[in-house]
Amino acid sequence: MKLNLSILFLLLSLCTFGQKATISGIISDKDLNNEPLAFANVVIKGTTNGATTDIDGKFAIETTAGTHIIVFSFLGYESKEITVTVAEGENKTINQTLGSGSVTLQDVVVKATASKEKETALLLEQKKAVEIKQSIGAQEMSRKGVSDVEEGLTKITGISKVESRGLFVRGLEDRYNNLLINDLAVPSNNPFKKILPLDIFPTDIVSIIETYKTFNTNIYGDFAGGTFNIITANSGKSQTKVNFGAGYTTGNNLSKFLRSKDASSTSDFFGFSGNERDIPKVIGKSIPSNHIFTKEEAINGFGSGFDVEEDKSPLNTSFGVTHTQKFNIGEKQNSFQYLLSANFDNKYQVREGVDRFFETQLGVYDNNLYTTKYKYITNSSLLGALNFKSKRLNVTSNTFFLNSTENTIQDQLGFVNTQSTQTDTFIRLNELQQTKYLNTQLFAKYKLTSNERHNVKAGVSYTKTNMELPDRKSFRGSKIDEEKTAISYGGNSISRQYYDYDGKYHISGLAEYSWNFGKKEIEESNKLTVGYNGYINKMNSKFRFVISQPVSGATATDGVFNTNTPDSQLLSEIQNGNVTYKDGSTSSYKSKLFEFVNAGYLDIALKFGSKIDLNAGVRTEQTTKEIKYRPTGSFDDPYTVVTTEKLDFLPSINGKYKLTENSNIRLAASKTITRPVTMEAFPSEFVNPDGTLEQGNIKVENSDNYNVDLKYELFPTNKELVSVTAFSKIIQNPIERLFTQSAGSGGQIITYDNSKKAVLYGAELEAIFQLEKISNVLKNFSLGSNVSYLDSKVDIYLTKDKKTSIETIANDPNPSRKLQGASSWIINTDLKYESEFSKNWKNTMTLVYNRYSKRIYAVGTNKLDHYYEMPFDKLDFVWGNKLGEKWEVKFSVDNILNPKYKIEMGDKSRVKINESDLTIKDYKKGVGFSFNLAYTF
Repeated sequence: MKLNLSILFLLLSLCTFGQKATISGIISDKDLNNEPLAFANVVIKGTTNGATTDIDGKFAIETTAGTHIIVFSFLGYESKEITVTVAEGENKTINQTLGSGSVTLQDVVVKATASKEKETALLLEQKKAVEIKQSIGAQEMSRKGVSDVEEGLTKITGISKVESRGLFVRGLEDRYNNLLINDLAVPSNNPFKKILPLDIFPTDIVSIIETYKTFNTNIYGDFAGGTFNIITANSGKSQTKVNFGAGYTTGNNLSKFLRSKDASSTSDFFGFSGNERDIPKVIGKSIPSNHIFTKEEAINGFGSGFDVEEDKSPLNTSFGVTHTQKFNIGEKQNSFQYLLSANFDNKYQVREGVDRFFETQLGVYDNNLYTTKYKYITNSSLLGALNFKSKRLNVTSNTFFLNSTENTIQDQLGFVNTQSTQTDTFIRLNELQQTKYLNTQLFAKYKLTSNERHNVKAGVSYTKTNMELPDRKSFRGSKIDEEKTAISYGGNSISRQYYDYDGKYHISGLAEYSWNFGKKEIEESNKLTVGYNGYINKMNSKFRFVISQPVSGATATDGVFNTNTPDSQLLSEIQNGNVTYKDGSTSSYKSKLFEFVNAGYLDIALKFGSKIDLNAGVRTEQTTKEIKYRPTGSFDDPYTVVTTEKLDFLPSINGKYKLTENSNIRLAASKTITRPVTMEAFPSEFVNPDGTLEQGNIKVENSDNYNVDLKYELFPTNKELVSVTAFSKIIQNPIERLFTQSAGSGGQIITYDNSKKAVLYGAELEAIFQLEKISNVLKNFSLGSNVSYLDSKVDIYLTKDKKTSIETIANDPNPSRKLQGASSWIINTDLKYESEFSKNWKNTMTLVYNRYSKRIYAVGTNKLDHYYEMPFDKLDFVWGNKLGEKWEVKFSVDNILNPKYKIEMGDKSRVKINESDLTIKDYKKGVGFSFNLAYTF
């Protein structure tokens, strides 16, 4: 009997073996023009037999002959079920297309993760995350007509952009933000900004921008507004894309434009100037010693002059090319990919308006100038990315180079030093500013075990930066007519400045181990994370100042010059022995910065049933900062060394309670710090020809921040969201910008200091709606809107205990005011219309509106009220068209309302103000029209 049963089982096994069949095919992405969809899931319903598509969207499942139901699914996409009948030994091909469709979020089965750029996938990631995090992908940025990363981030709740001043998050300005690129710390290329100006990043080299508004221990503790993590573009497919754009802005293009004669070459057009504008060799390497130039040195020492050319500004232009290629290596799950991208854009910018500040004793304008600024701006970028993926290893290398230039001619006309009867004072500034940024990264992730329970990741980043003004020159005199200016040779009337902020190196590193434990499914398991990250930063700065000086016994000590072409006559005056140059640099011309941050962190993520997720952790951040400088005095004095050592313990907790399948409540609390922007605490002065200057304060301290957030969010569908967030912050020793008057020259100083304490509280509301719910007529419309409200109260140090001698305007026993830089309201709204004119013509129209409210630009001192940045409204329109598989055409109108940007002094000064107009600065940007054409092959 046993023998008969054995024979029976053997026969059944052979029959089963003989009934094997294969189901294979390719899954495509319907929403991305049927491109291959990597990492999608294919499973035979009711079994664990399945597969994941490879980088080419291919899959293969071995099964038994018969009829099966195949389930196709992917993160944020509509699942599909197909009934398939296969015969014995058959290899059946089933190709399938997935799209976002109308699936609700609870229907999505997540078996794998991928760095997708779709709005639906990012919205699902936001829903599943424990921390309060928002992201915007390349697809959404393209739809909204975004050309650079900074503009893209303004589409996220509570973020606004201010021209030349970066991003404001929840009403808090640039100093409260931080930046990562591919999870690694990177420096700014500009010591006047906390993070790298993101408007120089074209969106073509970006995949996703993540924004963290609550602190997690794996990101740096320098955090109060937001931490941005830019995930650079990676090659998901083999293609080449070429794009070209042109733009016209009213009042800026095809109008009068002045440009330095030294900035008119082809290389200058592309932002790569030669060395003819460098510092003269006679003083370039020597220690300043008030050297007076000989006649020969004054004639031959400078490779550039003051002459400018007048013409009409052409259109703004942009062009770029991106090439990607991928290869399978050995096994299907091994792939190698590379990406090469080069982008360039330029623009011509004209700004006109008043430029003033007040005399603190008399209550009248000290300077009252009308400023016209002509600026030619270039941005160039190169990105090379390599990626290798296997079943357990993912290695990425990125190298990018950014080069930006600003050639500026600035004319100011009016009066200075309260000389209101001498309204013909004329100041011409002619400068080049150039920043170079080289970053290279190597990053790897490895699954220590095949079941993905144990994982490690590590990375290193090296950055070299440089910001310099190699040729910042100006002259000052009396305007005679449209062509002539009378200039004195003394009193610093003709000056040349040379600034160099040299970022020697910035090296950052990351190492992290994670363990998923406690649950059978990885997605549902608990997680323990232990890691290290840190960076070393070294920067040197140099400032040299060369001024005109009458020659002793000269026959002439001033002259009348052609305003736009003074060089020939100035050369003649030097040859005639009437004027020369003198090195006017002081002993403080050189400073050095070294900073070392080490941090270790521990985080545990726990799931309590199906409803509660909790992340708790602590970060220990040790900081060493050393500044070397010489105060004004002797050039032979040793450096003054200021060393700061600090150890911060930064706890964090993030919790999420799942109310329903489509709604969550989140709670987050943490302690963080705020480090000052480099220039805010650096012993350096940035001197302007009109007597104003920006000055660092070496006594500025870090702030300590205590943060609490409570958020409710509802996801009605995979394309919709409603959320409400309440938040509060207590900032000890907040850093603030203030203005005062120089005791010596009487000019205005912008500087920085700590106040005592700031208490902030606010709320954010975000909604994304498909208007089809209102009426079927609106089925192609969607509305996205977010509003952020912030209130703040700052306590100021009293006379008896304040750390600074600078007086504030407050005259109360318990003085308080709003926090400098904080906006009470930020509003971002966009209305989208999507349709198909034909099978090969798809279009999207988007109307985008942004507004921020009145906020303190600089804190008032010496009994003057604060400077306020006034509300600004921005309305844009974007029309994007997809023509077939190859062509994309985009038309946009920027800043349709064209409001006036304005800074005003408040009306609460404690001295009598004898001027009717409190405007400090104003100008209009103009309405911009742009056209972009892209071809993919």
